[in-house]
Amino acid sequence: RPSKTSSPTWKLVSQPQSSPICPVVQGLIGVFPELFTCRSSKPHLEITLRCQTSGVTIAPPIKREMHVVHSRGDKVFRGIVTAGAMASLVLLGLIGAFLFARGVEVFSTSGFKFLTGSNWVAGSDDGVIPNDFSIGPMIVGTVIVSVIALLVAVPMSIAGALYLEFYAPQKVRRVLVSLLDLAAAIPSLIFGLWGVQVFTSFGERWAYFLADRLGWFPLFNTISDNFGRSPFVAGCVLGSLVIPITTSVAREVYSRTPRELVDTCYALGGTKWGAIRTVVIPFGKSGVVGGAMLGLGRALGETIAVYLLLNINFRYTFKILESEGGNVASLIATKFGEATPDEIKALVAAGFVLFMLTLTVNMIASAIVTKSTKGSPA
Repeated sequence: RPSKTSSPTWKLVSQPQSSPICPVVQGLIGVFPELFTCRSSKPHLEITLRCQTSGVTIAPPIKREMHVVHSRGDKVFRGIVTAGAMASLVLLGLIGAFLFARGVEVFSTSGFKFLTGSNWVAGSDDGVIPNDFSIGPMIVGTVIVSVIALLVAVPMSIAGALYLEFYAPQKVRRVLVSLLDLAAAIPSLIFGLWGVQVFTSFGERWAYFLADRLGWFPLFNTISDNFGRSPFVAGCVLGSLVIPITTSVAREVYSRTPRELVDTCYALGGTKWGAIRTVVIPFGKSGVVGGAMLGLGRALGETIAVYLLLNINFRYTFKILESEGGNVASLIATKFGEATPDEIKALVAAGFVLFMLTLTVNMIASAIVTKSTKGSPA
């Protein structure tokens, strides 16, 4: 610092190329550009600031390098975790490769017709009756039942998540969250048996109401009054199976809503529902979509519940109240026990199609959930 009585003259002197420009020098140049002259035309040179009257020198800081040294325990743990992750990926790849290798003959023989046709005929051993395998109606049935499950599960999951996070007392919330986590681990066979023994009677009444009030619409039009083994009833049962997963994801996303935004709504005179409608729901939209797609991934691959509730029929139909339908997973479970060698290859090919469909949906869901988590405050 120069003395108060002197009139200091400042100048910049170039030094060897070893360090970047000192931040102090850059700040002084920005504030007092008229007091400085630079002899160097290369800004990356080391520059030293000198005061001629006092001889004070401000040198740039020395660049330091940080080295992370992992202990033996850290290296062992990192190796175990990496091996576990790689084993999961390798196992998933081997499953896909096995299904493709066993079903590639069917793909090469049937071509795209395997995905669009509506026949399932196992040929005779002497070749008089040729093989004709296709899973078009089963793919459509899989999508229809899964969409019905989402239409049932998503509204109830959003309502349940909002209640648990903003309305339920602390003790009640703790109990309900534990029950919700427990419900997510219940085997699908239990849901299927519950659907057959308990829910079917309720589902038939709802289906009859839809057929009576909305029968003019082709989707709800039906010829018979046998609604017990319809895609509608199967979709409702699958919806009850998907609700725990979707509710858990939605509740976790809603819990990450910035509290200051909610308090701001209260400070401006808003109600709790107003804060939920304007802040919480828009904030957690992408996370709810991700949770719904995770539930969709489980509904697409569900086997036992659909097997117990649907009659398999190889015919394209979009009437959800008719007592016919099916999906790819229930087709495999139904046909595998008495299948011929060629039919087993076709079933494995159908499994590969379902594998790729479910994997794609789960990857999209994981990407959406990850994006929502990164965009939310910790």
